[in-house]
Amino acid sequence: MSVAIAGGGPGGLLLGYLLARAGIEVTVLEARSDFDRDFRGDSLHPYTLELLDRLGLAGDLLELDHFKARSFRFHTPDGVYRAADYGRLRTPFAYIALMPQVRFLDFLAERASTLPNFTLRTGAKVTGLIDDGNGTVTGVRHRGGELTASVVVGADGRFSTVRRLAGLEARSLGATTDLLWFRLPRSPGDPPDADLDLYFGRDAYVGVLGGVRDWQVGYSLEKGSYPALRERGVEPVRAFVRERVPWLADRAHLLTDFSQTTLLSVDISRVDHWHRPGLLLLGDAAHVISPVGGNGILMAVQDAVAAANRLVPAFRRGGVTPADLAGVQADRIRAIERVQADQVRVERRSAAA
Repeated sequence: MSVAIAGGGPGGLLLGYLLARAGIEVTVLEARSDFDRDFRGDSLHPYTLELLDRLGLAGDLLELDHFKARSFRFHTPDGVYRAADYGRLRTPFAYIALMPQVRFLDFLAERASTLPNFTLRTGAKVTGLIDDGNGTVTGVRHRGGELTASVVVGADGRFSTVRRLAGLEARSLGATTDLLWFRLPRSPGDPPDADLDLYFGRDAYVGVLGGVRDWQVGYSLEKGSYPALRERGVEPVRAFVRERVPWLADRAHLLTDFSQTTLLSVDISRVDHWHRPGLLLLGDAAHVISPVGGNGILMAVQDAVAAANRLVPAFRRGGVTPADLAGVQADRIRAIERVQADQVRVERRSAAA
């Protein structure tokens, strides 16, 4: 009994760790040679930290540099609204830990690799699925060879190769914006309560996320309008920051060129069926989450826990059935639908502004 997981993101690595702890042979196939990407999700929610604490991992993880965000707020022309107050939670982790995702992934990979039945292969991009001729997936082909498995898990992100190879399609739920990410340095005079904040203006919004040494700033723009913005230059972005986030106005001039930015095409979409016999999709491969609210890692982690809770007992009974795989989606779908519905409302509010 073995599991092949395509994708070494938070969901894939955590699922691999949970399964390996339960004695199941696991191989995680990561297409890239390392985990270092710019402007990936950095938010570790209280649920994630509590889970890691139960696994005995949170203490060591939080020794790494991180920023504690205790609230999530909307700043509008009419006032400030607190969307979430994590400081009121009854938990030792009453905050979101903002940490570069590469550090979190390196940490998970290091701890998982201490388990004898866990294998991580980097530079192993999946290129094909193996089946038994009757529609059941029995393994994967990857750059470097083939791997047979009792279950193949596609946790390979929003542009999932596994999803495409399995013939499963994602349905768009209506994202209308893109985000232009850049960084501005922190200053001793920054508001002490600035954590995770959305600043709405007339025709856009800016998301500001805390960090140890800088602020991540995401400027929203109408989907497909980036080429027109490039022709105008970065001044409209700087002007919006100066107007709507005045405490960053003294640093807006540090954004001088689009080479300092990363464009993220916002997507909110969902696959109707996350599974085929022998195959399961998780995380962004199954449901793409907007970066608004920093929920991407949380959703992937919760998917991984739900999958482990279904797969481990199934393996102990003798094997995973299609009903077990369908059960993972059934366990998660309401939470995913709720989060995505909230995000679609934010998108519509931005479009109407």
